[in-house]
Amino acid sequence: MPREVTDGDGVRWTCVQAYAGLAQSADESGNHDAARVEGAEDRFRVVCTPSGGAQTAELELPGGWEEGLDDEALLKEIESARPG
Repeated sequence: MPREVTDGDGVRWTCVQAYAGLAQSADESGNHDAARVEGAEDRFRVVCTPSGGAQTAELELPGGWEEGLDDEALLKEIESARPG
């Protein structure tokens, strides 16, 4: 399920766990496992796409980020992942 946040510049970011859009079978754990960061038990790849001209941000977030990470913390993660 996508999550949207808006930064101080008015850019709306839509964030989804990587591989969330893959064809799903009766067992969805494959997509969940595909997004898992190798060597990290509870970290997952998340892609955040901007509404404007900014570049997509690729994040590594803890499991449960969709509900457990507040908007401010998610925006800080996006900002730190953006190039220079």
